[in-house]
Amino acid sequence: MEIGPDGAIRGQVRAVGHQRVVHGLYRRETPALSEWENFRLDLSALRMVLPRGAAFTHVTGARVRGWDLPALPEKVPFFAAVRGPGRPRRPGVICSRLTHPSEVELVQGLPVDEPAEILLRAARDLGEVDLAIMLESAVRLGDIEPAAVEEVLASKRPGTTILRRVWERRNPRSESPGETLLHKFHQVMDVETEPQVDIFDDDGTFVCRADLLVCGTTSLHEYDGEIHRDQRVHRRDLRRERALASTPYVRRGYTLDDLLNHPAALMHELDRLLDRSHRPRRLRAWRTLIGDSLYSHTGRARVMNRWYRSTNPTDWARTA
Repeated sequence: MEIGPDGAIRGQVRAVGHQRVVHGLYRRETPALSEWENFRLDLSALRMVLPRGAAFTHVTGARVRGWDLPALPEKVPFFAAVRGPGRPRRPGVICSRLTHPSEVELVQGLPVDEPAEILLRAARDLGEVDLAIMLESAVRLGDIEPAAVEEVLASKRPGTTILRRVWERRNPRSESPGETLLHKFHQVMDVETEPQVDIFDDDGTFVCRADLLVCGTTSLHEYDGEIHRDQRVHRRDLRRERALASTPYVRRGYTLDDLLNHPAALMHELDRLLDRSHRPRRLRAWRTLIGDSLYSHTGRARVMNRWYRSTNPTDWARTA
C-alpha cells in the first residue's frame, strides 16, 4: 500500500474513512466539501497513478480551466495525456499519448494540457455541438490563441476535421452554452444573424443587449435558460420587455426543450419570418447534429460506449 498527498492510498483494499477515486486508488472522504473541491482532490490523488509529466486533458482539463461543458453523463472517466511508450491502463482513466510538442500548464495547482490540445482530444469523441460549447467558452475566457489553434489544425491529426469546422463557424461573442446552441441552430437553418447587438430606443437611450438579431429584420432571438426563473432575474426581464415595447424590435425567447424537441416548429417560425419556403434538409441537418451530441440518447450511448472500451475494464465474472 502506498500513501500519497492528501492521504490518498494506492492499493487494493479500501481503508475506513476513504472513498474510491478509480480502481485501486482511494482518498479520504470529504462530504462537507463542494463538488469542485472534491473533484480537485480526485485529480490530486490520480497523480499517484500517472507518470511524471502527465497532464489532464479533454473534458477533465476543460473543467479544471473553468470552461463550459456540454450535457456530460453522470459518470465520466478522467482524461490525461502522457509522454513515453507506456500508458497506464486502469478502469476510470483514459490516457492518450503526447506525441507533439505541448507545454504542461499549472492551473489551480494541477497540470493541464494546452487549450488547443484539449479541444483536439475532445474533438475525437464529442459531437460538433458539444465541441462548440467548449470552444466558445474557451474563447470567452481568453484561453484560446488563434495561432495555436491554426497550428493544431495544420497538423492534420485525428480530430482536426471537426475542430476546423467548429472553429471556422464559431460565435466569438457567445456568452453561454444556450447561446451557442441557439446560434448553431440558426446557422443550420441558413439564417444570418448578428450576435450581441446593442438596442437603443428612438431617443438614443440604451435599452438592452440582445443575444441574436436576425439580419434584415427587427426580430431579436434569445436563449431563456434556467437563470430566468430566478425571481430577481424575472423582474429584470419584465422591465426589459417593457423598454423594448418602445422600439420596433420584437423579442422571441427559446428554451433548450424548443431546440432539442421542437425544431420543426422553430424552423417554420423562421421560414415565415423570412418569407421563404420550407427546406426539410435543414431540419434533417439539425437533427443529425443533435443526434451525434451528448444532448441525445444515441449520442450519449455512442460516447459512453467508446469511453468504456477505452478504459479496458476487467470482467471479473469470468474469473469466478
